[in-house]
Amino acid sequence: MSQPPDPASGAKFVPPVEAAESDFDELETYLEYRAADEAEAPDMSHRLKSGPLAMVETAFLASTAALIWLVNTYFPPGPVLRLLFPLPMALVYLRWGPRAAWMSALVSGLLLSVLMGPPRSLLFLMPYALLGVQLGFFWVRRANWYVSIVVGAILGAVGFFFRLWLSSLLVGEDLWVYLTIQVTQMLNWGLERLVGLGVLDVGVLGQANVEAVQLLALLSVLASNIVYLFTVHLAAWLLLGRLGAKIPEPPGWVQDLLKD
Repeated sequence: MSQPPDPASGAKFVPPVEAAESDFDELETYLEYRAADEAEAPDMSHRLKSGPLAMVETAFLASTAALIWLVNTYFPPGPVLRLLFPLPMALVYLRWGPRAAWMSALVSGLLLSVLMGPPRSLLFLMPYALLGVQLGFFWVRRANWYVSIVVGAILGAVGFFFRLWLSSLLVGEDLWVYLTIQVTQMLNWGLERLVGLGVLDVGVLGQANVEAVQLLALLSVLASNIVYLFTVHLAAWLLLGRLGAKIPEPPGWVQDLLKD
């Protein structure tokens, strides 16, 4: 227990309560209080955190991505679940940063390799798991839709040819050449029938060659991936915002279409 100072020393006695209040008054001069702005959008930029919550949420979303792929493989309900393939990894990136997103992609691939085998897990990792990380990378930096869609479409096209290469490796035959030859023969057969009916001129026969069919197939793959990435962005804009992980706003013409 503190003793009052000696009057002879000239020190002034200050009661404990008053001393504590004066200390808090001095402390407030160094602190700046600011009311939270409720209208301000939450900052989703690189929340690199660690702990049980990050680990549990990363593992949960990785298992969710693997479960969606598993259900779509054996009980396909249509193209609905395909839109959700990259979203768990993108959500992990938005909430916990790149390290957690890569870990979720790796864990989902390992889980699928145990449940379905390594080839099917590779088909998920490339491109859908990588696509989720790529989308999270652009969304956390508030990139516009055009950039993320174009880059995602290129990654999706690379994933398509990777799946084609892996299937060719497992089958033992170049499926790309086989498919283009079959499509070329089908087009030539259709042109012959149209010429026989008098709809087209004889000069169109033989114009469908393998190189033209391959170029047309490459453009169709890119176009289909652009459409797919656009629908993924729409699904993410409608779903992830309700989970507290908003992505960049869509272009103005998209918002006008949704309002109409």
